[in-house]
Amino acid sequence: MTAPATAGPRPLVSEVVPAALERLLHEADVRVDRWFDGRKAPGLVYGVLVDGRLVHARSLGTLRVGEEAPPTLESRFRIASMTKSFTAATVLSLRDEGRLSLDDLAERHVPELASLRYPTADSPRMTIRHLLTMTAGLPTDDPWGDRQQGLDLESFAALLGGGLTFAFVPGTRFEYSNLGYGILGRVITNVAGKEYREVVRERFLAPLGMDATGYLAEEVAPEHLAQGYVWRDDGGFEEEPIDPYGALASMGGVFTTVPDLARWVAGFVDAWPPRDDTDDGHPLSRAVRREMQQPIVPFALATLRTSAEVPTVESIHYGYGLFIVEDFRIGRTISHGGGYPGFGSQMRWHPASGLAVIGMANGRYAPVTPLLREILSELVAAEAVPSRRIRPAEPTVAARAAVEGLLERWDDAAAAALFAMNVELDESIERRRQASEGLGAAHGRLTPDPDEPTRSESPLHLEWWMRGERGRARVEILLSPELPPRVQMLNLTSVPDPSPPLADAAARIVAALSPADGTAAAIPADLPLGPGVARAAVGRALRATEARFGTLRLGPTIGGDGVRSATYRLLGDLGRVELALEWDPDAGALSSVGLLPVRLSSIDLE
Repeated sequence: MTAPATAGPRPLVSEVVPAALERLLHEADVRVDRWFDGRKAPGLVYGVLVDGRLVHARSLGTLRVGEEAPPTLESRFRIASMTKSFTAATVLSLRDEGRLSLDDLAERHVPELASLRYPTADSPRMTIRHLLTMTAGLPTDDPWGDRQQGLDLESFAALLGGGLTFAFVPGTRFEYSNLGYGILGRVITNVAGKEYREVVRERFLAPLGMDATGYLAEEVAPEHLAQGYVWRDDGGFEEEPIDPYGALASMGGVFTTVPDLARWVAGFVDAWPPRDDTDDGHPLSRAVRREMQQPIVPFALATLRTSAEVPTVESIHYGYGLFIVEDFRIGRTISHGGGYPGFGSQMRWHPASGLAVIGMANGRYAPVTPLLREILSELVAAEAVPSRRIRPAEPTVAARAAVEGLLERWDDAAAAALFAMNVELDESIERRRQASEGLGAAHGRLTPDPDEPTRSESPLHLEWWMRGERGRARVEILLSPELPPRVQMLNLTSVPDPSPPLADAAARIVAALSPADGTAAAIPADLPLGPGVARAAVGRALRATEARFGTLRLGPTIGGDGVRSATYRLLGDLGRVELALEWDPDAGALSSVGLLPVRLSSIDLE
């Protein structure tokens, strides 16, 4: 047992990118260097993709301890459970050909399962869908399953035929199961009539040009194969045996390279957004690749402490061979990790921006996942690559123009032609006319605010801002499902200019978030606070906000009555924050101060 040979960081791919992204990639490299110095693995390769293109890749360390063998673009690492996405894709391709149904009983294709004893008399029998979504009721089996990789087919058949232990009734909850994906490998073999790895190669690896990806270590040139290791505190890195191909290869057997893994991830990224142009020649249609990335089964609600020591919340679901994570900071990400004796890996992407990260290391269960999760989060939050936005449909664009015409000069006949039948039932046309004219009286002539982007939650929804001589107004419409669609919802929100005390308080708080003298953020000592506002608590909130979002600038007001309340949008280097203030005119002090991170929408897709 020895320490690895010294090998400094090596750039493998370094494309020209915008300066803002280049700076963030440098910061990611620094983060990776710190991770690697913690002796997590002898070697590591990682890469960053933008819209499916590998723009940055780097390696550290060595493939083989004691040798000067730095990882390269040709180096092959076992990616363990990331293999499950290949298995799920293969099952779906067989489904699309009509050769199986996801609701088929698993025993139809794997006869050894016919004699299973289920946990209760009312248990449904295990289906292929249960296996794909890890709801088959089989127990979590990472330590045991990871040692079954090389199990031969006959022994696997005997294992299944001898009965299995259930943790839960099938279909009732998620439980991570390597064995379940091993069974799917047998399903693929039996349905396709040929060995599992050959089916994957013919259906995906060959068509995608992933020639450096496979399941057999013996097919890899020795100089390109990453040897796996485990760290021993009393002796350094100890070599781990590489298990042979076997019956459970479908849960964790793939070896691949950075370029090949980038190509695999690019296929999922390119499935977004849905569009009219012809498919891209991928073996799976874009629709099916998006299907794999849908949240099907809830897994966990996790509170995570980020590098900035600011907790965040993730809601985690499982789809088909992929995890779907709703991150409060950046919206939806798709991922899967791989942990195995001798290896650790992760692939993770953000559909709304097209950003993705991949990484592979040759240390036992190397914690690549938290490393890449933070790198991707910071790349997305900094908005160096703009997120794709949902485009409003043509009828929505036309409805916007009609609404702006009504705000300019109300016309009952035009309103009747524009609105769906529910609108007048929800609020009379007379009241809507009064609301429209009230905006004009409060703000003067309203025109679209060119500095504010529009927002759509669907092609039939649109929200935009209009600026007046005095303050602003937010307009929101939603169209009906009839043909042609009509406006079923119209919301008008008046946002007056804030009073001088509110404007002064906001400016001083933002200045305190990023002090020019480099001191820690703190609430100004002379800022008047009412008895219900804890100065120390506000100070802690300011410091946490500064740590998470970097330098913040005061943006426009987005809410409040302008006299007693105002909500501002703050624009940061690493995201956006809403600052909500309430002012007590009688006391001449702030009665409430709130800072709320703005969640980047997971539906910001064109």
